[in-house]
Amino acid sequence: MENCLFCKIAAGEIPSSKVYEDDRVLAFRDIAPQAPVHILVIPKRHIPSVGAVTEENSGLAAACLEAVARIAAQEHLDGGFRLISNCGPDAGQTVPHLHFHILAGRNMGETLV
Repeated sequence: MENCLFCKIAAGEIPSSKVYEDDRVLAFRDIAPQAPVHILVIPKRHIPSVGAVTEENSGLAAACLEAVARIAAQEHLDGGFRLISNCGPDAGQTVPHLHFHILAGRNMGETLV
């Protein structure tokens, strides 16, 4: 999508602090981190959200999750991490491109909100 921020980052049109990249997935540090470790994992092809995952594009969502496991090992997140994907404006999704937040580096407790 031409106006999608994350598509522009994936295309290299906007710089990012890359943590991981392969032919289908890009991961980079969030510019407004909510935890000591805050990494965004995106498919390089546009999918609007988890709500738009289909049989045809689910391989890209799976590739993102595989990348999450690699990144967790690479970043030594041995104490654990939280993985979040907001879906839609009511859930707080501000960029309409499928993405997963890896949050770690502190004890986040049991509550989500």
